[in-house]
Amino acid sequence: MVEYGFTNQDVAMSGLTPLSSRHTEILNSIVQTYVQTGRPVPSGSLARLGRHRLSPASIRNAMADLADAGYLSQPHTSAGRIPTEKAFQVFVRSLSVKRVIERELEILRRKLAEAGTVAARVERSTQMLVEMTHGFSIAAAIFTEAQKLDQVELLGLSDGRILMIVVTRDKVVRSRVVNLDEPVSQDELNSIRNYINASYSGFDLSEVRSQLKARLEQASAAYDSILRKLILLYDKGLLEIGLDPEVHMEGAANLVGVDFHLTREKMRELFRALEEKKRVLMLLERFLEDSDGDVSVQVGLGEAHPGMKELSLIGVSVSAAGGLNAKIAVIGPLRMNYPKAISAVLHVGQAFRSVAP
Repeated sequence: MVEYGFTNQDVAMSGLTPLSSRHTEILNSIVQTYVQTGRPVPSGSLARLGRHRLSPASIRNAMADLADAGYLSQPHTSAGRIPTEKAFQVFVRSLSVKRVIERELEILRRKLAEAGTVAARVERSTQMLVEMTHGFSIAAAIFTEAQKLDQVELLGLSDGRILMIVVTRDKVVRSRVVNLDEPVSQDELNSIRNYINASYSGFDLSEVRSQLKARLEQASAAYDSILRKLILLYDKGLLEIGLDPEVHMEGAANLVGVDFHLTREKMRELFRALEEKKRVLMLLERFLEDSDGDVSVQVGLGEAHPGMKELSLIGVSVSAAGGLNAKIAVIGPLRMNYPKAISAVLHVGQAFRSVAP
């Protein structure tokens, strides 16, 4: 059994009024009941549960205190109380550290290992999270300069252009087509390819570029036909092929039935925002910036988009092999099963980290 980290510091806690242990217990019971039923929680329901050994009058007084402090709202005068965003923050903060179940982790490892490429594993991660949480899941693979070169391939095309292909050790393939100012034969391209692969395979991309730049700046390079043409390819961006993140999202339909108390137009804006990969990636980078292996919980995403005020994000950032940083998250309504979602995100994150590239 491997213990995992869950940092409550990552829960947005600004402006919360300190609560007594009794008020905290009652508030957490209200949150748990509301998550289960989706309906306002009356004091009588808590009294019947018998968890707090308090009279209905004492529970009513405590609920009134919590409402005055902004932890509960009351939709109607005679109705029960609904936990606010502040209440969910307190509830998440009170969750205890769990342990990863090794048997479940091994199952997830096998499922991810079946996906042969990083992109496929990112997509598989979202599918697994949707199955485990019934939420809206996101997984992003963010490539870094620490990716290691496996090999390059250079192919001359019929119109004189050159196809440059770069493969890294994590099985990511990138390509670019360029035009050179002078012709280069396939034999010359093969010689350049062989030189790079023999000299730099296994090096970080940043290190390959640095060493190549230093080599090509030497005066002797200008007199070597192969190196001179390598300079032309280098100037056209050889080994600088884009490091755009792989982002996959799945399960947006699971949010359709959630009552966000938004107008139809605001709902359309919300779903448009969730469909934009660039915006979602910014969301992950903003709220998971300091998370490395520890689960982060952001209750309420109104800072990112007004329509996301009633959404929470549970995610983890993991540094995987081969110079890859993966961000894995679930977005759901405030009224979600936090322990289940936290466990799912942590298990998938650890599985992703441990699968070899």
